Amino acid sequence: MKARELIEQNNKKRALLTEENEKYYTNLLLYIRTKLTLSEQQSEEVLMEMLDHLTEGQQDGKTAQEIFGNDPKGYADEIISHLPRENKRKSFIFVSEIAINLVGWFLIMRSIIIPIIGTKASEEVYIISSLLLILLIMVMTALGVKMIFGLISQRSFDENATDKKMMIRAGLYGAGGFLVILIISFFVKEIGPSFILPWQSSLGIGAILLLTSWIMKKSRI
Repeated sequence: MKARELIEQNNKKRALLTEENEKYYTNLLLYIRTKLTLSEQQSEEVLMEMLDHLTEGQQDGKTAQEIFGNDPKGYADEIISHLPRENKRKSFIFVSEIAINLVGWFLIMRSIIIPIIGTKASEEVYIISSLLLILLIMVMTALGVKMIFGLISQRSFDENATDKKMMIRAGLYGAGGFLVILIISFFVKEIGPSFILPWQSSLGIGAILLLTSWIMKKSRI
């Protein structure tokens, strides 16, 4: 089965677990899934094998702790050490998909703001400045994804890491990243040759980028 099919089957089978076993297994699952460098296909296959093993043991009256041990993080790290790495091309496509989605929304928002401002200068686009900003958005997106997945991974086995703390840290990163983009865009806003991009064109290109990111997501899934 493909990774997506394994995930769907995993979601259904987890409903058969007791509350205690489900919590133990879900922590393992989140910890392994948030390791972005691992092969998604191989990770899902191993997670399914673990779930099958747990459901069989549960029928015999065993708990997840009895089956997998008292050190779930250590057990998960042992599993991770034997899993192959994800293809770098797939990781790049995943980050590109998110970046394209963000740029698409940025262009659509631009198409809404320009008619309100109503100045010809607001339609001018500088090529090098735009490329630098797109590159910056991709870098900030990659760092943001890594940071959020790291928080989820940390939350798996850290009793002190509450959802509230995670949301605050993610929010601070989001605000900080947006501020960095604004500051850098101010200093590189008029570099290289320029051309006029009317709001209608901005809307159309933004819609195409959103459609592209959607197709990429469907293809990846």
